Amino acid sequence: MGVLISSSILNADLSNLGFELRRAEDAGADMIHIDVMDGVFTPSITFGDFVVKKLRPHTALPFDTHLMVSDPTKLIPLFAEAGSDIITIHEESDCDVAECLKLIRSYGKKAGISLNPETEVQKIFPYLPLCDVVLIMSVKPGAGGQTFQLEAIEKIKAVREEADRLGLNIDISVDGGINDITAPLTFRAGANIAVVGTYLLNSEDMVGAMLSIRVARL
Repeated sequence: MGVLISSSILNADLSNLGFELRRAEDAGADMIHIDVMDGVFTPSITFGDFVVKKLRPHTALPFDTHLMVSDPTKLIPLFAEAGSDIITIHEESDCDVAECLKLIRSYGKKAGISLNPETEVQKIFPYLPLCDVVLIMSVKPGAGGQTFQLEAIEKIKAVREEADRLGLNIDISVDGGINDITAPLTFRAGANIAVVGTYLLNSEDMVGAMLSIRVARL
């Protein structure tokens, strides 16, 4: 299973997102990570489905949309129709998680489930057969530039072991504090997608920064 890089636009130049998407694509990103916050599940409010729709023509890369919202039920159709390719919801959301995952797949999209750092990883195990992706949060949701929490490593291992036990081919993505130092820790634990934001955006050489994540697997 090869390493994929999902380039986060949370801390990108919001006045020129089209350029930021093309910059990430030119640097070698495999997908674009879009954090959707509603001001309830997280303190901040970020991107809506209308933004995703407007960004869609600017890149052919898959949109990896992370719904950090209190209830994603009504939002899933909006983001699916706007052009999202992967839609991830939280175990902690106030919704019927299984039905939401089925709804995502009904639109022909990849379904993902995420959990916050304080949530026990076993809580998502019943949903794994309905998932294409598991997103492990290695920071508290709501802001970029935070420090990676090492507790995420054991969660990655646990998800990979359970997925293997069930015979499921699931991608494991990790979001928060990912750089050339923390990325190899996640890959060795069983993750194969790195959500990278600040490390790439603050680099003077995004191509080199992207490469440093990829070679971290070696």
